[in-house]
Amino acid sequence: MEESFLNKRNLILILMNKQLIIQLIIIFVLTQGIGLYAGNFMIEQDIHTTLVTDNPDDVENSIGLMVWILGFTAILLILIKFAPEWLLTILLKGIESMAIFGTTLIVLLPTGIVDEIILLIAIVFVVLRIIFKEHLLLRNASSIVAAAGAGALIGASLGVIPILVFIVLLGVYDYIAVFKTKHMVTLAKGVTKKNLAFTYALPTKEHKFELGTGDMVIPLAFAISVLATQTTSGLVKFIPSVAILIASLAGLIITLDYASKNKGKPLPALPLQTVLMVLVFGITKILGF
Repeated sequence: MEESFLNKRNLILILMNKQLIIQLIIIFVLTQGIGLYAGNFMIEQDIHTTLVTDNPDDVENSIGLMVWILGFTAILLILIKFAPEWLLTILLKGIESMAIFGTTLIVLLPTGIVDEIILLIAIVFVVLRIIFKEHLLLRNASSIVAAAGAGALIGASLGVIPILVFIVLLGVYDYIAVFKTKHMVTLAKGVTKKNLAFTYALPTKEHKFELGTGDMVIPLAFAISVLATQTTSGLVKFIPSVAILIASLAGLIITLDYASKNKGKPLPALPLQTVLMVLVFGITKILGF
């Protein structure tokens, strides 16, 4: 009887993992596909933003972006610990709304839709997200747009070396924040219970898994930055970027598979993603891309 119970449990875990991985792949392909489309347009039109210095190849941009993330994280942790619940909710929803609005504009730029309609779509998207705040499909759609737009903008604004420095620093920080100081776990709990578009919801019959948008944004930013260096045309120029994204997906799948078998144990995806992406990037350079 015990053996029968174990067999049933193993079957449930297999089915749950399969359902989880399918959801992950769908969300990944949508996010990265939209992001590559928007990022390629931004590269061709020379659209970018100044992060710290005007030179996208300046490593100061990596340091500045990292400092910004640390500062923003510290502020969020303080708010989660000390701010009244109503104030925290308003602030987080405000940040989410601004992020959705801005990234919707970015991902719709290549479509050729007139500016007024793009603005209207962005406003409607934000309003729907506010009204139907518990709708998981709408939340995931918001997360897809937010991650695609943010990754495209960062990637188009930073050179390959600064991006490499940034993702390595962020990967190390992610490891420390989850396993050592554990403040990222506190932050994740504070954000996920608000049902915000800072994470993707991956529900299964037994558990709802949460995946941070950063695990999609960072690989996309790296892929877009690499895309900007390509001198070839057509689909060939996308090969290194797609290879990097496949490596990051492999890291995500391995991490989520482990998490699904060890529920309740937090595990950052970015460190493994970083190792695999850097390795694949090196291989593409050796192959002449």
